[in-house]
Amino acid sequence: MDSFSWHTLPNEMQLAIVDLLGEEDVKSLSQVDQRTYQACVPTLFKKVKLDNFDAIEDFLEHVPRSYCSHIEELEICTQQKNGSTPVLPRIVADAVIALLSASLRLKKLVLRVVGSLDKSVLAPFPYLHNLKHLSVANCGDEARAPLSERLVVSMALMTRNLEELSLDKVTRSKMHAPELEGVYPCPPLALNDEDIPDHPTLGSELSLPSLLRIPTLRKLTIRDTHLGHEGWTTIPVACRLEFLDIGSCYHEDEGFNTRCTERIMAAVGPTVDEFSLTAAVSDTLFSKPSVTPLQRLRSLHITPFFPVDSVVETMSNLAGSPVEKISVQCFEEDVVDICQALEDFLVLRLEKGPEFYHKLRQIDVSVTAATDDYDFTPTQEEIDERLAAAKRLQEFCRDLQLGSIVDKHEKKPALIANARLDGPAISFVDARRFKTRSMTI
Repeated sequence: MDSFSWHTLPNEMQLAIVDLLGEEDVKSLSQVDQRTYQACVPTLFKKVKLDNFDAIEDFLEHVPRSYCSHIEELEICTQQKNGSTPVLPRIVADAVIALLSASLRLKKLVLRVVGSLDKSVLAPFPYLHNLKHLSVANCGDEARAPLSERLVVSMALMTRNLEELSLDKVTRSKMHAPELEGVYPCPPLALNDEDIPDHPTLGSELSLPSLLRIPTLRKLTIRDTHLGHEGWTTIPVACRLEFLDIGSCYHEDEGFNTRCTERIMAAVGPTVDEFSLTAAVSDTLFSKPSVTPLQRLRSLHITPFFPVDSVVETMSNLAGSPVEKISVQCFEEDVVDICQALEDFLVLRLEKGPEFYHKLRQIDVSVTAATDDYDFTPTQEEIDERLAAAKRLQEFCRDLQLGSIVDKHEKKPALIANARLDGPAISFVDARRFKTRSMTI
């Protein structure tokens, strides 16, 4: 199509064509001429990612503010580049306010901050009517720059149509957790956040349990956050959560994290369909179909940080739910133990009879590297040990009259084992993102 023919097309048709192109194709097309660039603007600015505060300032300085009206997904980080001159929290907040205030079409916001922003940053949130997915994480040192629970809870409560909320490394406010001050192991506390404006309905009660008062909320993820507030057991629940992902707090022990997890599960369990678990479940209440709060739980995910020794007990204690799929993610060094734990679980399932996990159809195991800088190559002995563990599990599946398939994927890391019949389907997938060794049987 020559440029004349392109420019004779109606604007609506040009926009529709551009919307069908891939990201790189749109960038190339936008360089044809100024008129074509304008046709590409809505697609070019639909998703915006600004990796640091310097990038935010550059964006505000050089991009016409009207272009922000096209942003639907926005990811910003307020961390400054190394060597940049430090700026006051109010200046950072003003930049975020300017960006959000112009992005009224926003549907998804990922906000990575270094500690708490100035309270003024809350101003745009009541006007973001299309915002359904909010993610807030502290990418700084929590001890030196805590992210106040009062600030993030206020953000969430002000977002009128919020459906998905993800919080990472949020710090308890001293105002809501005075009992933690000076108590070993003494988790960090956010101070001087009493001036966060009261909520019209909840007043000053801006603690984490107040998130359950958001009626539109359907998915909730909270990780690396202290969840010891008693309010989780008493607050009236207004949301109907379908997905719950609760991480453990690294400032507390396994028993404390288990108690916190069980309290939150009991509070929101009746509506939860999918649950991601980091801490063990020791309360046998969840094993009884007639009384378990998790009456609708069908998909259970166990994270790599879950204590391997608690896998069988926890799965047994969740037997009261109609679980259809279990996915277990583990680190490489845990592969053998996870295989053994699954064998033990299947033995228990066999012993307890047909009503124990009677709806279970699939078990997935994925292997992941421990850190982003992972650079460890397993020895041949370790590879052989993991393969032997997979073989033992396969043989056990055959004993249960489960068909088994072992396959090698050339373009994917290689530990793959599947077993499928009328019972559970069991698959092992090595999902490491870095260096891998092929492991075939």
